Amino acid sequence: MFILYSVLIGLIVGVALGGRISGVANLDLRWSWLIVAGLAIQVALFSGPVSERIGDLGPWLYVTSTAAVIGAVLANRSITGMPIVALGACMNLAAIAANGGYMPADPGAMAALGRLGPAVYSNSAIVADPALRSLTDLFALPSWLPFANVFSLGDVVIGVGIVVTIAASMRRSAVRADNSPEGARLPSTPEP
Repeated sequence: MFILYSVLIGLIVGVALGGRISGVANLDLRWSWLIVAGLAIQVALFSGPVSERIGDLGPWLYVTSTAAVIGAVLANRSITGMPIVALGACMNLAAIAANGGYMPADPGAMAALGRLGPAVYSNSAIVADPALRSLTDLFALPSWLPFANVFSLGDVVIGVGIVVTIAASMRRSAVRADNSPEGARLPSTPEP
């Protein structure tokens, strides 16, 4: 749910910078269907009914869906902020792949949320000695936040990239509107 908060922060920053929300709708994302499909697979993968039945396919699906999303994000690397999103996603993929298709979660971060290790396949797992530990889920959102969960440094980088992408697209839309021919034809008020 880290992404959800990044979207909200991006919209707030975009408005604070004088941007227009219509700029987000005007983003011309290539392969957006692949981003949506990859994230949808992960949402389904980590929901109770699916994760209880997924078995050994879980790690493979997690790595594959993450790689697919990264590919689609890289196809949009010309959009401001998307290279940052790709960097964060690659950091997460490295940790997940190095740990056999699991994102290791720090036991202290899980305990801060009042959770033990998951009983079924999940996007976070307690691993005794994780590879690439610095890229794993080491942190926890405050438990009073809705959808509080553990997160990694890669998640932070993805979040920053999302904020930059949204705010820049909103700002770009506002600048285009201000420089449009219609804006130039607005009647001016005569000076007294």
